[in-house]
Amino acid sequence: MTQPVDQALRARAVQAARGAAPFDLLLTGGTVVDVATGELRAADVGIVGPLIASVHPPGLRADAASVEDATGRFVAPGFIDSHLHYESSLMAPADYAGVVVPAGTTTCVWDPHELANVLGVAGVRWAVEASRHLPLRTLVAAPSCVPSAPGLELAGAEIGPAEMAEMLAWPEVVGVAEVMDMPGVLRGTPHMTGIVGAGLAAGKNVNGHARGLLDADLQAYATAGVTSDHEITAAEDFLQKLRAGLTVELRGSHDQVLPGAVAALATLPLLPVNLVLATDDVFPDELVAKGGLRDTIARVIARGLSPISAIRLATLHAAMRLKRDDLGLVAPGRRADLVLLSDLALVAVDRVLVDGVVVAKGGALVVPPARRTDAPTDTMKLPPQPPEAFALRVAGLRHGRARLRRIIGARFTAWGEAEVTVRDGVAAVPPGHTVLTIIHRHGRAPAVPRTCLTEGWGTMRGAIATTIAHDSHNLLVLGDTPDNMAAAANAVIAAGGGMAVAEDGAVTALLPLPIAGLIATTPAGQTAENFARLREAAGRVCDWQPPYRIFRGITGISLACNAGPHLTDLGLTDGATGDIFDPAEPLPA
Repeated sequence: MTQPVDQALRARAVQAARGAAPFDLLLTGGTVVDVATGELRAADVGIVGPLIASVHPPGLRADAASVEDATGRFVAPGFIDSHLHYESSLMAPADYAGVVVPAGTTTCVWDPHELANVLGVAGVRWAVEASRHLPLRTLVAAPSCVPSAPGLELAGAEIGPAEMAEMLAWPEVVGVAEVMDMPGVLRGTPHMTGIVGAGLAAGKNVNGHARGLLDADLQAYATAGVTSDHEITAAEDFLQKLRAGLTVELRGSHDQVLPGAVAALATLPLLPVNLVLATDDVFPDELVAKGGLRDTIARVIARGLSPISAIRLATLHAAMRLKRDDLGLVAPGRRADLVLLSDLALVAVDRVLVDGVVVAKGGALVVPPARRTDAPTDTMKLPPQPPEAFALRVAGLRHGRARLRRIIGARFTAWGEAEVTVRDGVAAVPPGHTVLTIIHRHGRAPAVPRTCLTEGWGTMRGAIATTIAHDSHNLLVLGDTPDNMAAAANAVIAAGGGMAVAEDGAVTALLPLPIAGLIATTPAGQTAENFARLREAAGRVCDWQPPYRIFRGITGISLACNAGPHLTDLGLTDGATGDIFDPAEPLPA
């Protein structure tokens, strides 16, 4: 959280702006990207401490302790990422900052929802502490749905209205994070009414997750006090949410939505002020290669939005959403968070300033931040598992045939049935099916394996295990045989969490994620390389079919808050009905 500017320092900046005192730093020869007026204009920028003191005609002033030559560069406000999860990058805050700050992001809003599902309020407190003293201004949103589907899964912790009020009292917390329990909001359950009400009482933003909500339900969701959404699926959905007054966080992680959204913007008479840009979820190899929000800005430009408009969405609009009058503009009195661009349309970042200090040049931080050693790593409360833990068991039947419930689909799921042959209480896996197992790993309940059939992942040739399993992050294993599934699972257990791939009973790739079973302790570049190798290995055992049967989809197949069947540590659940079934229980003949 940014500390208020010392009044004595501000007074010195006032005098510098008048010409009665020198600047600490003077940027000369650049072209200012004025996202307030839409202009590109030649101007020098005088800085005192963390403040912009003056934006004035070029060559007018030369009195400064130091000068930074910005000739041939565009001087833009620092980029603000309005919604993201560091956990998706598998990086701790210091490592994340080392990647995105050189690419122009100077402020972000982190929803540590995944950490909270493992560690509760303590996880959010660690997120706040680990984000201090970095060149990236990290604003934290308090996770609202821990677990995401109460009663259908058991996460590592629970957050209710009392915990929400506690977190909202912290100065570093800027609002309620995405409210995923849409049915709870619409039905007015005491739990969700209390959480949303805590945000409203604190006078802080209540951020949304309104996937699939349209018409009357969308109107009701907004009326409840939720004021944003990033779950955009199509152009009409996009426009309805803008018209409902929600701040739409157009996210780069869903590239297939961007063309329709940009085309829809072209039909409007002006650029909506309630539109910002965000990354949401970016895997580490992509983050290192493309830079996060910088890449999102470049992609909406490539799809037809003007460079100034695109940068405006990621700067001034985002600052307005955050109620931060000190950010978002190259203007006097604002924080000197600045990005020097060598190419406006390509968003090619040359240098980055944060609070008036050059913190990045040529794609790297000038001084890398120290990495913390106090991360929570003891979260894998699960012993090694034998292959028998991953057998597809049928309750009450020793030999014969039975019908079992199954999950159809990889992202949007439907209920189905499968006829299986049973021998010694274990069903043979029918052709075209995959076995899915979830085991509680937080130590809050017995580690009972829950196993079911799923169709829609093709023919597996091995197994993939992960403790990134949205949103409760229990151990999830998808595979073909108990031997492969046990090999992958036990590698993850021994690593204290992470992801693993196994073929022919042996582990072929392992990505340790010992921080809460979600985050690596390796430097960003190494984490990206390790992840790329694991994803390559996963591609050898599963055939990807975008847009839904993709590697990212593995981590989301247990998302119980969504409608349709999803396997959790409690059984086969349906987020729309609240039903829970024992996956081993055969259907009546």
